[in-house]
Amino acid sequence: MDWKLEVVPVPVTDVDRAKRFYGEQAGFAVDLDIEVGDGTRVVQLTPPGSDCSIHLNTGITGPPPGSLQGLQIVVPDIEAARAELAGRGVPVSPVRHYDEDGGLADGPGGRWNSFVFFADPDGNGWVLQERPADG
Repeated sequence: MDWKLEVVPVPVTDVDRAKRFYGEQAGFAVDLDIEVGDGTRVVQLTPPGSDCSIHLNTGITGPPPGSLQGLQIVVPDIEAARAELAGRGVPVSPVRHYDEDGGLADGPGGRWNSFVFFADPDGNGWVLQERPADG
């Protein structure tokens, strides 16, 4: 039996602002934007090529905005992904890697060791990780 992660809720203060950020700047596809009851709205977005989506909402209680950290997306080319986000106005870190002491250092690292960090307008933290072509 396959178990597949479908949706990760991302806590935000302003759904419209977050929808613009994820849809226009981060390049996620807007899959759904509906009201499901009095004051409850759900916006679902999916990163390019992903089987897992995020959802933003109003009227559903959850963790405080900005509290989600370390959401990770793998990409085939870290430099190209960084350039795409930066080109859309997303403040992104330089490409970094973990050194032998566990600290972050500038520049790409070895296999599975090249990262770019960014955050949404509420401070929810994301990590891009380069995935080697041979997985």
